[in-house]
Amino acid sequence: MKWLDMPPVWLLAFAVIAHFQAQYFSFGLSLAHPVTSFAGGILVGAGIVLILLAALEFRRHKTTIVPHQQATSLIQTGVFKRSRNPIYLADVLILAGLVLRWDAVLSLALVPLLFWVLETRFVIPEEDRLRRHFRADFARYCNKTRRWM
Repeated sequence: MKWLDMPPVWLLAFAVIAHFQAQYFSFGLSLAHPVTSFAGGILVGAGIVLILLAALEFRRHKTTIVPHQQATSLIQTGVFKRSRNPIYLADVLILAGLVLRWDAVLSLALVPLLFWVLETRFVIPEEDRLRRHFRADFARYCNKTRRWM
């Protein structure tokens, strides 16, 4: 059951809810406009690029990308120079983009909810593990790189 508590599963669940809401419970609310649709596409695309760039760094450093597992390397290069959590940031961007693309106005509330879920279930526990394992190196990393952006 542990595989269910993974960020992509949370993202997928929220995306399904947003799509369902857009299809069946729009209540006449709309932000539909070519600009919002374009912005949604940009957000989804940016999220995908962030995930790919982060995955390349994980591969390059030969450490796990799987949450809840202990990292063998503290990645501070590539996209990790700008964000300690680029994949989680990407998940939030993707959901926001999908909500805009689908014109799921009520589901905009899911974006901060996903942010909260990712931070409480993944980011904070991961940072605690990294802090215990890498100690001073992680403290220096935290001082120079923001958690999200």
